[in-house]
Amino acid sequence: MRKDNQLLVITHLSQLLTFITGFGGLIVPLILWVTQKDKVLEMDDQGKRIINFQLSLIIYAIICIPAILLLGLGIIGLIVVGIISFIFPIVNAIKANNGESPTYPLSFNFIS
Repeated sequence: MRKDNQLLVITHLSQLLTFITGFGGLIVPLILWVTQKDKVLEMDDQGKRIINFQLSLIIYAIICIPAILLLGLGIIGLIVVGIISFIFPIVNAIKANNGESPTYPLSFNFIS
């Protein structure tokens, strides 16, 4: 296995494709993780964290949609989900570049 911090950074930052394409934030990291998890050191662990984070964000967004009818709380929830989905990939890309272990809060463990 080789150490490739640049690929880890790209994997973290590829989550931001959601803001451009609407769906690439889950597909691209999933493809990178599946194809590189046996070749790049720490890709398996960080890829699982990214996929769990993206799936958790999708669930939070789905929960917020009907909550819009409840005094508009869903709108606030969607704004918070949007901010979290923008900030944490950037922070964790910086951590991955420095060789630190990334953390994604509020993530469910779908893939362990």
